[in-house]
Amino acid sequence: MDPTFEFKAEVWLWKAKAAWHFITIPPKLSADIKGFDEGPRKGFGSVPVKVTIGSTTWKTSIFPEKKGTFVLPLKAAIRKKEGITEGDTVQVQIALQ
Repeated sequence: MDPTFEFKAEVWLWKAKAAWHFITIPPKLSADIKGFDEGPRKGFGSVPVKVTIGSTTWKTSIFPEKKGTFVLPLKAAIRKKEGITEGDTVQVQIALQ
């Protein structure tokens, strides 16, 4: 069974040419994920995961930040389906793939 992590975190907006919404994975959980992630990483050091927020589950990747945490990008289709906007706190379940 793949390691699974659950947490609550706030959705934030990265303002650049194309604005992206993200959730930062808490530092303790990020450290735990690094401990389980033994395989070679993909582009930008990403880690493949399966994510569940509300009734929506999808496969994506999380990306390391310079602060030592990971960030989870939230596509517009997911935000729309779950009614998520910037500043919302959401319950997240992540399973390493």
